Amino acid sequence: MSTVFTKIIDGDLPGRFVWSDDRAVAFLSINPLAPGHTLVVPRAEVDHWVDADPGLLGHLTAVAHAVGEAVAAVFAPPRVGLLVAGFEVPHLHLHVFPAADMAAFDFANAAASIDAAEQDGHRDALRDALRAAGHGAHVPS
Repeated sequence: MSTVFTKIIDGDLPGRFVWSDDRAVAFLSINPLAPGHTLVVPRAEVDHWVDADPGLLGHLTAVAHAVGEAVAAVFAPPRVGLLVAGFEVPHLHLHVFPAADMAAFDFANAAASIDAAEQDGHRDALRDALRAAGHGAHVPS
């Protein structure tokens, strides 16, 4: 049975993608911890991060690094958070998000709803930053 992330990757559910390559995608969270909160997800359905091939995990981390640089450029937070939790969806994903302090890592503070136009703006700004950093080949149009 495919996960909700596989359904997003396959286009069966909507997603605001900022990155796409043959091994991974990155799209905005629908319950963001902060504006620009992005999930980096392998195309392969891997449940737990320790089950991932080290090469895939390295690739996901490299994508998260590129997305993190874009988050820093667009939102100028004191820090960019990187988190692997894995309880919400049984499909490996890395959370990349602006963080002002340790409270930013608390999922109890995640937005319960989002403004679609605002999210579209965050997606577009992150895409622009990724293109400006030389990652245009992986940025969906």
